[in-house]
Amino acid sequence: MIVPIQRRLSKEVSIGPLKMGGNNSILVQSMTTTDTRDVEATVRQIHRLEQAGCEIVRVAVLNMDAADQLAEIKKRIQIPLVADIHFDHRLALKAIEQGVDKLRLNPGNITERAKIEQVVKAAKDRGIPIRIGVNSGSLPKDLLIKYEGATPEAMVEAGLREIEILEENNFSEIVISLKSTDVRVMIESYRQMAKHVKYPLHLGVTEAGMGDTGVARSALGIGTLLEEGLGDTLRVSLTGDPAREVKVAYDILAALHIRWKGIQYTSCPTCGRIGIDLEKIVTEAQKRLENIDKPIKISLMGCVVNGPGEALHSNIGLVGHEKSGTIYIDGKPYKRVPEEQLVDELVKVVVEYQASQPGH
Repeated sequence: MIVPIQRRLSKEVSIGPLKMGGNNSILVQSMTTTDTRDVEATVRQIHRLEQAGCEIVRVAVLNMDAADQLAEIKKRIQIPLVADIHFDHRLALKAIEQGVDKLRLNPGNITERAKIEQVVKAAKDRGIPIRIGVNSGSLPKDLLIKYEGATPEAMVEAGLREIEILEENNFSEIVISLKSTDVRVMIESYRQMAKHVKYPLHLGVTEAGMGDTGVARSALGIGTLLEEGLGDTLRVSLTGDPAREVKVAYDILAALHIRWKGIQYTSCPTCGRIGIDLEKIVTEAQKRLENIDKPIKISLMGCVVNGPGEALHSNIGLVGHEKSGTIYIDGKPYKRVPEEQLVDELVKVVVEYQASQPGH
């Protein structure tokens, strides 16, 4: 019997209308790749992220021109807006004026206590939480010297320093992230920080990369911590379309039985036993069903060795035969279909199944 994951009970923090930490759902985030000064492009991309299931979105605030657009962007989107601030504390102050739902501050490049305290006071007055975003690529120089590199200990101390400043200013609406390009450093940093504080943890492997490499590194780092009960929100940092980050995030959560959004696919790696072009069927089915948002489990198997068994544990199943396949619904055989009609029939069955589910 698989024991359910026992989550670390963190402090609850409000992000706009959402609640993070405590017993609340683990939230999925992403970040835009557009120039924030271009309101139209930024809003279009955020709308795509919303459709993909993104629950919190972060935008880069490079300069005051970008900061001046935040109120207009926020007005036109449905999910909480986070301002990503580096180097200049005045950008954080402007973002607060513009009504963002959360700030991300990097303790490695805004270091003057007086400036941090100005931001903290303004955030406190507006009820805006702050994420202390520690990153292995921008740690304070003295910590890099002290620990001889971007070690977990250096990461944690950087975060604790910033936490101390916020707490001394009676500010506790804090979220922590400790992101590294090194998966093992990232994992150990979060483990150590979780022993020191009760604030919500935002998980991520920073600059994970492109394609399969980025997915693998993110899944390993984030998945390991989630399995240990750590993490209240996450972002999968991939090079390319941010909507893919959202999909991969939900895939990680679904793999650990934490949260589902849309279809969770199981498909066999294929071997010499299969009598249908399973790769083509899986590719076409996924493309045509990409807008399904109900949590449906689909197994697409090439032969009768494991196919019927997987179908028993799926909402919709396919078991391949020679030039044909049997479709299963909730573990029971439904119809045997010629190979050339399999995708059409699968799509029809899935759409009808979704429509029959409560709340559709």
